[in-house]
Amino acid sequence: MSTNTTSHSTMSSQTIVIKQADFIESIADSLQYISYYHPKDFVDAMNKAYEREESAAAKDAIAQILINSRMSAEGKRPLCQDTGIVTSFVKIGMSVQWDKTDMTVQEMVDEGVRRAYSNPDNPLRASIVSDPAGARKNTKDNTPSVVHIDMVAGNQVEVMIAAKGGGSENKSKMAMLNPSDDIAAWVEKTLPTMGAGWCPPGMLGIGIGGTAEKAAVMAKESLMDPVDIHELMERGAVTTEEKLRLDIFERANNLGIGAQGLGGLTTVLDVKIKSSPTHAASKPVVMIPNCAATRHVHFHLDGTGPVDLVPPSLSDWPEITREAGQNTHRVNLDTVTQAEIETWNSGDTLLLNGKMLTGRDAAHKRIQLLLDSGEGLPEGVDFTGKFIYYVGPVDPVGDEVVGPAGPTTATRMDKFTDMMLDQTGLMGMIGKSERGPETVASIKKHKAVYLMAVGGAAYLVSKAIKKSRVVAFEDLGMEAIYEFDVQDMPVTVAVDTHGVNAHETGPAIWKINIANAKQHNKP
Repeated sequence: MSTNTTSHSTMSSQTIVIKQADFIESIADSLQYISYYHPKDFVDAMNKAYEREESAAAKDAIAQILINSRMSAEGKRPLCQDTGIVTSFVKIGMSVQWDKTDMTVQEMVDEGVRRAYSNPDNPLRASIVSDPAGARKNTKDNTPSVVHIDMVAGNQVEVMIAAKGGGSENKSKMAMLNPSDDIAAWVEKTLPTMGAGWCPPGMLGIGIGGTAEKAAVMAKESLMDPVDIHELMERGAVTTEEKLRLDIFERANNLGIGAQGLGGLTTVLDVKIKSSPTHAASKPVVMIPNCAATRHVHFHLDGTGPVDLVPPSLSDWPEITREAGQNTHRVNLDTVTQAEIETWNSGDTLLLNGKMLTGRDAAHKRIQLLLDSGEGLPEGVDFTGKFIYYVGPVDPVGDEVVGPAGPTTATRMDKFTDMMLDQTGLMGMIGKSERGPETVASIKKHKAVYLMAVGGAAYLVSKAIKKSRVVAFEDLGMEAIYEFDVQDMPVTVAVDTHGVNAHETGPAIWKINIANAKQHNKP
């Protein structure tokens, strides 16, 4: 029987025939499944983080992630608007035969991806571009995927498959350390440089040894394992890798980075490590983070049919509600004034109402070309006194106004921010993660604001969008400029008009709080 499992079945040498159609169907079904179901171990770990969190901003961010997770499971719509680049590890038993040989394993996986991402009941956003160093043209079906193939003993096909978002993938780090270097110290030093674009709290996958490319593959594969750090803490570490996991876990959370980089007790939910023998002169290390939209599943095919993925019970999700705090303000974007935004303080929670424009990488690049050429903005686009939301939404289905529409990483728009504030009359920006020092200075200079929406809460955010229309650059697809009309869309003031930056102040405060608490609890 084909199963949804993380255990290894006993494998005999008997030849088994796997049907090409079963494999493709299993790939397609699994990608639909993980688009809206978090793994239960991840939900449990996130709930533990929510229960122990003391930072109000971080606790609210985790609440939004958990509420979004349950809503996605109920509505069978994507957890995040970035439905990822598909990465799969396919282990094929040496005794396996295929009923057809007209397609390679790569082609079969890609056909499954194509079917999953074009499913009319739950279309997933196509994010893959060809010619990455040049035209960067969208392939329209999210192919090709990344496929790692191993020939192993046995007579089954084992598949571990994930959909990896760009925001977290972009924060991957690699180092060729000296053999005597401390890996945990390198992680502790490196993690703060990754900012919040990887949407913490999440997991860290670390590959150690082999060669540079081997370490990277091991780091990615390690992220396919379930969250079990608390079980490890209870039973105690025995191996070198287990001891290193616990060391890195403690160091990472002592940094106080917190959920969405706003400062708090939990930055990582787990640390995963895979290692391989390496050259005596080398210690390659790769660290790849997994975001709050952790999406993966593990299954076996044994020739009896496609995988049967059992939906989780909604009772697996905690019942969580959000409550407006003392520093929550309802804002009308259609009438907001400069004087009003100058009263907002970094860390305040806002509920946005009214109209905003959207735009991300491709739209900003095109705006820059138009302004530089003297043509000006396209007809119907006026940023004067307006807010821009960095987003690339999923296509709507049924009676939806828009599909899941969470924020993309604002840091990528830093290079355009001074231009937008100088030349378009833009009042503020909405995105996820931190802004760079030069951008913060520009925001302060122009007395603008940067508001942060929670990454990993895309379906929740989409429910606040009551109207949507394309106003420019329709050819850019999900990167077109939209006008959204929103109702009570929750955001946090990340950088206020005075240049006070929550992504600096929050972690700094909580790093001290954590250190003081540990000192106080010493015997």
